[in-house]
Amino acid sequence: MPNQICSPQSIDVEFRNVTKQFAAVIAVDDVSLSVKRGSFFSLLGPSGCGKTTSLRLIAGFDQPTSGDVTIGGRSMVGVPAYKRPVNMVFQHYALFPHLNVGDNIGYGLRQRTPPTPKAQIDRQVAETLEMVRLPGYEDRRIWELSGGQQQRVALARALINHPTVLLLDEPLAALDRKLRREMQIELQTLQREVGITFILVTHDQEEALSMSDAICIMHSGRIVQTGSPTELYDEPINRYVADFVGKSNFFEGKVVEANANGTRIETIEGRAFGGRNPKNAASLQKGAAAVLAVRPEIIFISSPVGEHPREADVEAPAVIRNRIFLGEQTEYLVEAEGLGEVLVRAPKHAETQTGGFNPGDNVLIGWQSAAALALKDS
Repeated sequence: MPNQICSPQSIDVEFRNVTKQFAAVIAVDDVSLSVKRGSFFSLLGPSGCGKTTSLRLIAGFDQPTSGDVTIGGRSMVGVPAYKRPVNMVFQHYALFPHLNVGDNIGYGLRQRTPPTPKAQIDRQVAETLEMVRLPGYEDRRIWELSGGQQQRVALARALINHPTVLLLDEPLAALDRKLRREMQIELQTLQREVGITFILVTHDQEEALSMSDAICIMHSGRIVQTGSPTELYDEPINRYVADFVGKSNFFEGKVVEANANGTRIETIEGRAFGGRNPKNAASLQKGAAAVLAVRPEIIFISSPVGEHPREADVEAPAVIRNRIFLGEQTEYLVEAEGLGEVLVRAPKHAETQTGGFNPGDNVLIGWQSAAALALKDS
């Protein structure tokens, strides 16, 4: 499924029916997509979905078996990696340990023919270090830097060549959680400042959702859905996307009623639930296998007696099986009557009012049908 249509002048990278085959394995299968100029674009999916091969096709490390890859409107088929207007930041940075920071960053400039004058290299290195917030680090050795600082040096080495597109191959995977979050913010800020198209490959949904303007979700070498983080989270086209982007509870069954206002699904247990139809999702027909996807945060949880927080179309008594404190939220795993195990996330302000619940407590859960999604079970 190609992403949103853009004018040719606004596109930096485009795949036109691209297939890449390694012997009997089809790593990328007839993919068409376009990446808007100046955007932060992510390829998201599990291992083996084709995202890294797609990045390598852009970089020039691999050539397509069929189809066309263009950068800036120019076909890159047959063009070697070193002649493409791209640079890549690798997962483990690939910095030269025998060179200091300044020499690492200026390495690409020194390889040009004719050679770039040393004074110009020094000036550009200093300017790029300012850009990545490491001024004065030219003489530092690589082993004297923290993981986050090494990542910035790798970024500086890529940016100093002023590429049309910067490729990021899971560059934050080696960092701890706190530093990874800090570097996500740094990368977002840097991308906006320099205005270069960033293309990120990651299997981390949180990373892609928090950093990207647009995300392409892949599976088995094909594109499943492309859209903004909000679109993918709120309007997934099928179960795969809803399951991969965020957490959902899935109630399987068959469609008993479907129209423009929504879809009603009857589960194996005989319960019937209603849900809205996501935009751009395939229409569901009566009798078809489907699932109702209910995000944990839209489910209310309350004491079985007394006032409930809001009206609900679906309600069920339940027992708390597990409780995990997440700081801003508390996550409950409950065993609900007629529903089985259900994941519920309660915001901190709600916990302050109720005092929270503990394993073994009896509760009532529920949700409104308009907040649930009726999806194709695939």
